[in-house]
Amino acid sequence: MKRANFTLKNLPMRSLALAAFTVAAIAPIAAKAATVTIATLNNPDMIELKKLSPAFEKANPDIQLKWVILEENVLRQRATTDITTNSGQFDVMAIGTYEAPQWGKRGWLAPMDNLPASYDLDDVVKTARDGLSYNGQLYALPFYVESSMTYYRKDLFEAAGLKMPDQPTYDQIKQFADKLTDKSKGQYGICLRGKAGWGENMAFFSTVVNTYGGRWFDEKWQAQLNTPEWHKALTFYSDLLKTDGPPGASSNGFNENLTLMSSGKCAMWIDATVAAGMLYNKAQSQVADKIGFAAAPVAVTPKGNHWLWSWSLAIPKTSKSQDAAKKFATWATSKEYIELVAKDEGWASVPPGTRKSTYANPEYKKAAPFGDFVLSAIESASPTDATLQKVPYTGVQFVGIPEFQSFGTVVGQSIAGVVAGQTTVDAALTAGNAAANRAVKQAGYQK
Repeated sequence: MKRANFTLKNLPMRSLALAAFTVAAIAPIAAKAATVTIATLNNPDMIELKKLSPAFEKANPDIQLKWVILEENVLRQRATTDITTNSGQFDVMAIGTYEAPQWGKRGWLAPMDNLPASYDLDDVVKTARDGLSYNGQLYALPFYVESSMTYYRKDLFEAAGLKMPDQPTYDQIKQFADKLTDKSKGQYGICLRGKAGWGENMAFFSTVVNTYGGRWFDEKWQAQLNTPEWHKALTFYSDLLKTDGPPGASSNGFNENLTLMSSGKCAMWIDATVAAGMLYNKAQSQVADKIGFAAAPVAVTPKGNHWLWSWSLAIPKTSKSQDAAKKFATWATSKEYIELVAKDEGWASVPPGTRKSTYANPEYKKAAPFGDFVLSAIESASPTDATLQKVPYTGVQFVGIPEFQSFGTVVGQSIAGVVAGQTTVDAALTAGNAAANRAVKQAGYQK
């Protein structure tokens, strides 16, 4: 049987109209946008990313973004659960220098390779790239990179006849805080992280332990929390917050302290360098023209007094929209995005720590007097040499093993309990030491 030569030319006008209608109806289905679900945290830089993301969707009409914005501790729990159970809820996750190398090693993340030439990976600060890599393979793109530093109110220091050194000691910080606390005025000498969490209070407190000469484990993976160094560090930290900190300090994390500092309630705050851009932004800070800065304080040793962290964008291997997810992550960490933030919020507020070109930009230098200091702090933080005595782990403010999330949070809860007056230093460190030992013993680290 001879096959009919079937073309649109053979169809009558009515059939042509029907064919056109059918094609039009099918086309939107074929061109349906890929959905990229993004899990991130509720801090100002990430909120700004969501605010500016319609520019990405406009340029990429085939990609639709869906946002899941969570409190920091909750984000960590949700992201870890998603990645370890292969549930594939998220296409892009905000993770850090703790997770990226570990999850990359386990094959849970899509490698960040074959990036467009315009991305200019060599422009990304080497410390940032190294912290998000395993065996030389990059597994996340840095959205911003931070260390820690001391912020202080220049006007309050001047009025009290005080001078902040470039490198303060914790003893000096205590003296300043005592003199600047005036609770009748709602003015507190110091604000510090007190909220329980391995990345909340323990991020800060671990650097205090480091500089007081302490460590989480000795070289044989025996926990070292119940030691004179930890006792001195915790006694100092808890007494400082009880005497000179705001009420409810055990509930305050980064966001809460940022609000307190930017509204003029704190004379000093030791926290992430990323806060500098927010504190110097007149639209976000009531004390923008009164902020001074110095290095994170030291005690017995300068080692490990300032941390290293990067909030970065990673793509789980379980994502069904990996190409679209990579396109978004590339855009959100690009030079183009930094310029978008500069136009919207000003150069002082652009995501810091990621690109050499940002620090070389004359407009950034003018708007961000803290820029060179922050870059130096980031580049000098050493995850492989952060303690006075040798240790078997890497990390400044964390222990770079999977089990740390669990026992680090347990210890953080005990530390918060000391600040809240619910337990003693001795009880908290005895319990914390047991929890850390139990975790590493079960995981096979102790021989």
